[in-house]
Amino acid sequence: MNAILNSESATVEIRPLGAELISFKDKESGREYMWSGDAEFWTGRSPVLFPIVGSVYDGVMRAEGGEYALKNHGFARNREFRLVEAEETRAVFHLCADDETLAIYPYKFALTLTYTLEGSSLRIQYRVDNDDDKNIYFQLGTHPAFNCPIGGDGDFEDYVLEFNQEESLERFFVTGGNIQIPDKSETVLEKGTVLPLTRAQFEEGAMIFRDVKSDRVTLKSEKSKHSVSVSSENFPYLGVWQPKNAPFLCIEPWHGLADADKFEGELKDKELAVELAPGEYFEAALVIEIK
Repeated sequence: MNAILNSESATVEIRPLGAELISFKDKESGREYMWSGDAEFWTGRSPVLFPIVGSVYDGVMRAEGGEYALKNHGFARNREFRLVEAEETRAVFHLCADDETLAIYPYKFALTLTYTLEGSSLRIQYRVDNDDDKNIYFQLGTHPAFNCPIGGDGDFEDYVLEFNQEESLERFFVTGGNIQIPDKSETVLEKGTVLPLTRAQFEEGAMIFRDVKSDRVTLKSEKSKHSVSVSSENFPYLGVWQPKNAPFLCIEPWHGLADADKFEGELKDKELAVELAPGEYFEAALVIEIK
């Protein structure tokens, strides 16, 4: 059963498959801010990336002395979460290890997503618990896709990303299979807060930024009075992506990054891998605000 959250100004819908946010609407106008999942471009809407971000080299993840076939962005987005709490403005989804996950990821875990709607602001709290008797390792990422243009106002290239701190952004690249390309980067913003968007930026895939200082980025245009802001906690990297000519933009704070080409290390050696001792937990958060 999908969870429906309502505030005085917005309505949110989350489905148990992947605990995925599939709708965020302004109540007064009915304006939808989330991508529809149309298969012409991309069936996702806002998947959670766990236990990896991006892909593993040659489709193989190494951990605890074994090799595991793990697909792009991990398995959580394709698993049914259990809705453990449902209120007017709050929903809690839970996923834990089972025989199927242990066959491809050798750790016992609990992944909990808590959605809280207040006015036009939606907070998504991510928590990973170590339920194992040994240290576990993982990466965690977000992948929300927002309609752009927003409400049909203007064209895609009328929009910008506005950061809440001055940034000098160096873009890193991945292959079409979501593997890091070593020693390839490009400066796309120098000592500024506004990054104009173009279709050409995505001809070589996602724009990836390490160590972003800003904890808030806003998708906006001078041709629209509407905007979407994404704030993050404990997600130091940022991915920005769209398929060719798609009418949406993904703003993706991450704690982790795909394998580099030829990477043969273990999961614990992956970039920004989190290590948890038995009984410990990790938390991060995303806040989406529509206007």
